[in-house]
Amino acid sequence: MVVMLLIDVIRLLGRVLSILVIAYVILGYFLPPYHSIRVYLARIVEPLLLPIRRVVPPIQMIDFSPLILIILIQVIEFILVSLILTLR
Repeated sequence: MVVMLLIDVIRLLGRVLSILVIAYVILGYFLPPYHSIRVYLARIVEPLLLPIRRVVPPIQMIDFSPLILIILIQVIEFILVSLILTLR
C-alpha cells in the first residue's frame, strides 16, 4: 500500500516536471521574458536545464536541453519505480 503510494507520487512528480518543462518552452515563444509566469517557471526549470546546457550547447540555434531533460526525467522515474518494485 505504501509502496504503491510512493510509486504514484514518483510518477506524478515526473509528469508534473515534464509538463512544466513543456510549458516553459512553449510560453517562451509567446510571453516576454519578464512575464510573471515565465519568471516562475524559470525558477523551477532553469536550474535543471543549466547542467545539460553546459554539456550539450545549442546546435544551430536549436536548444535540445528541454528534450534531453524530459528524457532524463522519464529515465529517472523508470529507474526509481523499478528499484522500489524490486525492493518490495
